[in-house]
Amino acid sequence: MLTALQQQFRTWLFRPKIESGTVTLSQRRIFILPTKQGWGFAGVLLLMLLGDINYNLSLGYALTFLLATAGAMTMLHAFRNMAQLEVRAGRTDAVFAGDDAQFVFHFHNNGRLPRYHLTLRDGSGNSSTFDLPQQHSTEVRLAIPAVRRGWLGTGRLTLSTEFPLGLFHAWSYLEFDTRCLTYPRPAAHVPPPASQAQGGTGALHAEGDEDFAGLRSYAAGDSFQRIAWKVLAREQGLQVKQFSAQQGRELWLDWKLLPALDTERKLEILTRWVLDADAQAIHYGLRLPGIDLPPERGAQHRAACLRALALFALNDEPPLSNLSPMQAKGAAKATRK
Repeated sequence: MLTALQQQFRTWLFRPKIESGTVTLSQRRIFILPTKQGWGFAGVLLLMLLGDINYNLSLGYALTFLLATAGAMTMLHAFRNMAQLEVRAGRTDAVFAGDDAQFVFHFHNNGRLPRYHLTLRDGSGNSSTFDLPQQHSTEVRLAIPAVRRGWLGTGRLTLSTEFPLGLFHAWSYLEFDTRCLTYPRPAAHVPPPASQAQGGTGALHAEGDEDFAGLRSYAAGDSFQRIAWKVLAREQGLQVKQFSAQQGRELWLDWKLLPALDTERKLEILTRWVLDADAQAIHYGLRLPGIDLPPERGAQHRAACLRALALFALNDEPPLSNLSPMQAKGAAKATRK
């Protein structure tokens, strides 16, 4: 109950809002308070001042006020360590459930002073600490565990510093409209769909010029253009590159092939089938309730299928502006279907 009240008070006090584009940390966005060490330092100064007054120590007065001035200067340096920094969110690549999403943020220091020991932290305690040289830009990655499929956001982020002496804690809140798409976790060691083994929806490979299929030993009459010269330079023998070509057969990955499993398990198995079909360069299609992606192959088709699996039965579609061009094109195609 107390934690909920504290969260509501912070929300009312700091009035968070989701932002896009570049954010500049002006003085109205930076907050500063003493740390535990800062309060302890202030207590010591108070005791010193009482002793100076009691014993009328001139040098004691000088030392006390000198230390107080140094403490006040550390507050100024803590504030200046963050002031006028520019921050913008970068593009985050999709991950599979169980992996860490690497959220990218770009920090730019226009000032002539370097910035030290800055920490970017989310509400769950995941953090990244970095320094920022003068008039320099840097890319900061914040790893956040992707627990479940769907869209993963960063929530409110806190950029903070206790530079230089740890007496004051300066911080600013950031909340961007960036999200990471989390695919279902692929199932392990799942056999291909039964329709592939029954003929008619499998895939055949023959020698061709489309996809690299491996290496074999050199035989008389092989083209010199297909010799793996890099392998030969590593003294691994004379070998020839092999390529494969599709013969026009297709594979359908159908939700109905998994009737006795729960939804999440079905999505994990379909994700594994999509990855395996893509690795084998098979023309494959995906059928889900209400979604029908016709057989294709390639990175764009793979992304569209994995996206459909990630967002199946979820109502949290983001605007296409948050996606890469390839993801946006795949999303538009899946929506039309």
